[in-house]
Amino acid sequence: MKRTAVAALLLCSALPILAASPRPVLGVDRSYMDPSAKPCEDFYTYANGAFDKVAIPGEYPAYGVNQEIDERNYATLKEILESSAKNPGKPGTISQRVGDFYASGMDEAAIEKAGLQPLQPFLEKIAAIKTKEDVGSVISDLYGRGVGMGFSFWVQVDDKNTTSMIAGFGQGGLGLPERDYYFDEGPDAESIRQAYVVLVAKLLELSGDKPADAKTAADAIMGLETKLAKASRKLVDLRDPEKNYNKYARAELTKLTNTLDWERFFAGVGMPASEKSVLVGQPEFFTAFGELVASEPVETWRAYLRWHLLADAAPYLNHEFVDAKFAFYGKKLSGSTELRPRWKRVMAAADDAIGEDLGQLYVKQRFSPAAKARAVEMVKFHLEAMRNRIQAAPWMSEETKKVAYKKIDTMRSKVGYPDKWRDYSSLEISRRPYVLNVLAAATFELHRQINKLGKPVDRSEWHMTPQTNNAYYDPTLNEMCFPAGILQPPFFDEKADDASNYGALASTIGHELTHGFDDQGRQYDWEGNLKPWWNDEDVKRFKERADLVVKQYDAYEPLKGMHIKGEQTLGENIADIGGLRVSYEAFKLATKGKKLKSIDGFTPDQRFFIAFAQGWRTNVRPEQLRRILTTDVHCPPRQRVLGPVADLPEFRTAFGCPEAREAGQPIW
Repeated sequence: MKRTAVAALLLCSALPILAASPRPVLGVDRSYMDPSAKPCEDFYTYANGAFDKVAIPGEYPAYGVNQEIDERNYATLKEILESSAKNPGKPGTISQRVGDFYASGMDEAAIEKAGLQPLQPFLEKIAAIKTKEDVGSVISDLYGRGVGMGFSFWVQVDDKNTTSMIAGFGQGGLGLPERDYYFDEGPDAESIRQAYVVLVAKLLELSGDKPADAKTAADAIMGLETKLAKASRKLVDLRDPEKNYNKYARAELTKLTNTLDWERFFAGVGMPASEKSVLVGQPEFFTAFGELVASEPVETWRAYLRWHLLADAAPYLNHEFVDAKFAFYGKKLSGSTELRPRWKRVMAAADDAIGEDLGQLYVKQRFSPAAKARAVEMVKFHLEAMRNRIQAAPWMSEETKKVAYKKIDTMRSKVGYPDKWRDYSSLEISRRPYVLNVLAAATFELHRQINKLGKPVDRSEWHMTPQTNNAYYDPTLNEMCFPAGILQPPFFDEKADDASNYGALASTIGHELTHGFDDQGRQYDWEGNLKPWWNDEDVKRFKERADLVVKQYDAYEPLKGMHIKGEQTLGENIADIGGLRVSYEAFKLATKGKKLKSIDGFTPDQRFFIAFAQGWRTNVRPEQLRRILTTDVHCPPRQRVLGPVADLPEFRTAFGCPEAREAGQPIW
């Protein structure tokens, strides 16, 4: 999930959902297994080998259990959207907003006819840039209208004072997925850069430039972005919360760069004058950004801003813009061969724009009170299991354990859907040009975020929609969130046996809980504040164990010549390993005193581990695999199975495996 207004959010992709199947959706399904594989040698293939033969549909860069769950969710959402579009109801109602947004996105004839006309006010503002001072002024004005570019801006809980909200700035402004794309060597990396320049030129040409002028401008844009990338921190450096917490007095921003009129920026976004401090994640980026405003030609900045406006708006414009963007981001970067159907693209945009409106209608159909009650009970057993793991940790001092217990005892869990729904009543959605509804929603969200400043932190707010097939742990709020969209078969079934439920949700409940005690989460105390609460010896022993995890994952080579980056993925790997351990113990707590039977030839423990592995069954295109290894803090699905089971003695016992090969050392 893209970075949102919550800067400290630790988002995790726990892979699972698909279109309705004529047969039951099972947590442990023999039809996906390859019994010829040896579980002790390649457990992923043993659990999922038959699924390896399933073709990836053209619209997907990867396909597996997550996409299966998604497809079933999508079917429900499509029905809701189409029904609302046909019968929108009174103005200002949920069904009106949902229905009109969807109708505007599905009206291809109107979108083709409108062309770039809805964007003309923005394009004219960019075209009017004459001086270097105008560059910063236009960026400020565009941000105020929901069009952010050049850098990142958000509102978040203050990491070191979690009773208050604060505005934050961070690096950004790149068109390629991550800064290393600009510098990686080799023919594949160079091919991507060349294709990117072609895309930039194509969109500029579609907006009116002559081909030769578009090519010249695209080359200049690539040069500017490469300089921005050089000033950007690498993913592994962005994972250090202390180094990325830099508080500045509002008036001091001119010390970073005096080529931007910061007060004009704050006026543009509506930031109150009473807000005297801001966070700057990467100060050196803003210094470089300011220097580039001064040194780069004005015409390059005009082209750069126009390119990013067009690229951001392309999915909501006519087919030429849509097709051009898909050719690069879909085909070249991810390997998809077919554009997603329009209804799915509009549905995703509606989820971004008015997600909790859509969510209210979704949960009525897809998440029962009984399902919520059982999921809440599972969370309770996981919290108890985590407490037991900390208590049993021989390397942690009693002093640190006491604070860790407090962190567990005060951790909030959000399950299913919010208790208080977001109010979109001030957002005007109509059957006007599609892109204008998208921009209106972006402006609404900006103002909603700004409106949080100076007010108490709203701990009831959700940062994912209920229909989302994902989950998160937020360290500043010390809370876990499990939307209804992920609590679906085969991850979770209120009627399924405990072994399959606890095993499949190890990558969700156990995983998110462990994030509170991974290399990042452990730096936040029980109130969510970023401050030391471990003694020096505990930190040293933790890092010794974390180094073993780095070494273990560095050795994996999912794509020939490309290894997993152990430091980049460390937090997620700790959560994967620890999550499996915690979920196994939670399973034992939940079934204590119960007489469990083998099912379909598998013992309860075997079912637990098979359900875990089948919760990751996914086929991935080589292009997408390269993208994961370059830009993601998560490992590819196969290694998210093989890494954790290699470190758990209980797995070896369940399948009669010999002693472990050299691997990581479980921290929790």
